[in-house]
Amino acid sequence: MKREIIQTADGSNTIHIPDMDENYHSTHGALQEALHVFIKNGLELKKELSQLDIFEMGFGTGLNALLCFIEAEKGKQHISYKGIEAYPVEPELIQAIRYEDLVDDCFHKGFQQMHELSWNETHALTNNFTFEKIHSKIEEYLVEHEQIDLVFYDAFGPKAQEAMWHPSILKKMFDMLKPNGTLVTYCAKGQVKRDLKALGFTIEAVPGPPGKREMTLAHKN
Repeated sequence: MKREIIQTADGSNTIHIPDMDENYHSTHGALQEALHVFIKNGLELKKELSQLDIFEMGFGTGLNALLCFIEAEKGKQHISYKGIEAYPVEPELIQAIRYEDLVDDCFHKGFQQMHELSWNETHALTNNFTFEKIHSKIEEYLVEHEQIDLVFYDAFGPKAQEAMWHPSILKKMFDMLKPNGTLVTYCAKGQVKRDLKALGFTIEAVPGPPGKREMTLAHKN
């Protein structure tokens, strides 16, 4: 699968897949999208938890994990972060994407470690941040029930990867979430919201990042 680096409107980079005509992040701004969707409307909803367990569907470039690492270090909230990825990004693309340029120098080592450390093992990057990247297809991954506070659902959109939004996959997210856990996604497609509701989620539509009118929060009440 051919992947290439492109610059987005806020100056941060993302990866473009020509064969799918799909990007890893919004062309309106990779960084501002990640901050709006997964930090402002995700992590900040769980600030009251001293221990926060996060699962990311689509580890990708590691941008969301990097932002959570920064928040853990600044806020002294302990975060346990798991990200699943079936098709890891090549090391040379991670170097070329230059996400280190977006953050303070003290966070560079943590981001590098995320991509260099072994798969399918838990690593303590600091006292406040533990990290595991899972090399697996989500269809083959056996979830542990009610272990996660927050799901970042950051798979490619339904148009590009419809199977990733099938109710059977969304059911895995429901099962892994603790009571009062939340799934957050940039996607606001009507069918996805109906499927989430049918699984037992309470759906909340909130304003999306630049270039997108809405995004979705799904709460497991």
